[in-house]
Amino acid sequence: MMYFKKIVGDRIYLSPKGVNEESIETYTKWMNDFNVTDYIGRSSGVTTLSGEKEWLENNSKISDKRDFDIVDLDTDKLIGSVTLEHIDTISRTAVLGIFIGEEDYRNKGYGTEAINLLLEYGFRYLNLHSIRLDLLDVNERAHRCYLKCGFKDSGRTREAIFLNGKYYDKLHMDILEKEFKGDYIRNKNV
Repeated sequence: MMYFKKIVGDRIYLSPKGVNEESIETYTKWMNDFNVTDYIGRSSGVTTLSGEKEWLENNSKISDKRDFDIVDLDTDKLIGSVTLEHIDTISRTAVLGIFIGEEDYRNKGYGTEAINLLLEYGFRYLNLHSIRLDLLDVNERAHRCYLKCGFKDSGRTREAIFLNGKYYDKLHMDILEKEFKGDYIRNKNV
């Protein structure tokens, strides 16, 4: 699999999301794993190889989105996905989405690093003013990660998500450009 080092960090890099046999198989595996999909709202679906290929191909054509593969810097192994979507260049806003699909890479700071890389890219290269996200209230690990990256709680929608026979609250978080601190991208020139 060929990846492109668009945004390089200390342990990972972000590569524009590709469409090839290996990534299609990997994403299909992840999209059929409740440990991944319960937190990203895709558990009710069934993902096939052909369906994931079509989704990946169509996804790359969306103009208000920057979608990246998260890749281990040392091994070039695909470990997850991080995205800025619904980019509004007038209001200077976007929505962040992320997941670490490879189980061996969870709870080890790779998600935090990917988020910080994408926040720096969004604020300093895309000229965004605000980046927001939503998550399930039971996803405490992600909530702590987002707080660590500088996101603030901005609201809650009660019983908004139905999952595994139960309703969950949806938490809303955001971060403003003036609240983002850090210098994480290692391959920039200025």
